[in-house]
Amino acid sequence: GIRERGKEISLTKMGFRVPSKILAVFTRQFSVMIDAGLPLVQCLEILANQQEHKNFAKILLQVRQDVEAGSTLADAMRRHPKAFDDLYVNMVAAGEAGGILDTILQRLSTYIEKAVKLRSQVRAALIYPIAVITIAAIVVAVILLKVIPTFAALFTSLGAELPFPTRVVIAASNFLARYFIFFVIGIAAAVFFFRRYYQTYSGR
Repeated sequence: GIRERGKEISLTKMGFRVPSKILAVFTRQFSVMIDAGLPLVQCLEILANQQEHKNFAKILLQVRQDVEAGSTLADAMRRHPKAFDDLYVNMVAAGEAGGILDTILQRLSTYIEKAVKLRSQVRAALIYPIAVITIAAIVVAVILLKVIPTFAALFTSLGAELPFPTRVVIAASNFLARYFIFFVIGIAAAVFFFRRYYQTYSGR
């Protein structure tokens, strides 16, 4: 494990989140090995050694080390909240207490696989509207920043009385051109804080 000033540091507490797909594969393999009668520590060691996700492999080795030292599997996993959430840990604890860990792991793997599939379907469904909105925003920004100023200069040279809607559009163009950098910073900040909020329990 990783140690700092003599204390073991959980990789997941440092921000290394384990992808759901990898967790689903691990849980499925873990359930099969437990069902086959392999010792718990041996299962964790085998799965850690064959795990391609390096951070998750280190987490599994920490879990194996804690279990080998006398901790329950649920307590060992609870130390890595970004890899094993409360539902996962509590289900494992129930499986250990009832002697049906293999069955619980099978149910967990099915649940995670369905959640991953649903998440991918939602993302696929959102791609088109997000793309349309993004392209529309870019087109409107280009019109306001490039096209409208040209017409505004033309109208000004003619000295004509402009309709109210036209004056509003020209004002919007001038406002966007003057504060464009703040719009960019605001959008970037909104995306950043949304991602941070989404990583919290209430955000998810």
